[in-house]
Amino acid sequence: MSQRIWNIYLSGEIHTDWRERIASDVENAALPVRLHSPVCVHDDSDDCGVAILGVEADAFWHDRKGASMNAIRTRTLIGDADIVIVRFGEKYRQWNAAFDAGLASAAGKPLITVHEPNLNHALKEIDAAALAVCRTTEQVAQTLAYVISGELPTLKDRLAAE
Repeated sequence: MSQRIWNIYLSGEIHTDWRERIASDVENAALPVRLHSPVCVHDDSDDCGVAILGVEADAFWHDRKGASMNAIRTRTLIGDADIVIVRFGEKYRQWNAAFDAGLASAAGKPLITVHEPNLNHALKEIDAAALAVCRTTEQVAQTLAYVISGELPTLKDRLAAE
């Protein structure tokens, strides 16, 4: 009998290496997961619509084409996800990440959020919908390990994550 492969969608900020850290941690833990994400090359994500469908003189329609094209990917991958993880970073307001969290919640997808404590108030409604609120990527990986394999991290692992 083959082992279940979990589809995990990683939404949120694109300016740090948090996705790579989670990928490394789940690989090191040999978790049976496939990680998916939006297009994380900012210019490609912004300009995909006009690059494929044609130039727009009005910035609104330029952005609208790109957002619509990106939504095809995002909605499909969130729809296929077993778990959705949304990272909120410090530098930018991630309206798209908040939208993805709402979309996942409305679809009944288990949601994990990742952010610093100073964003607690701003994200209180989103965190209320999340089944886990993590502060670090290590906590995300440990949550996934527990959910997928039923294994708790060792005390040494928990202390290292704090």
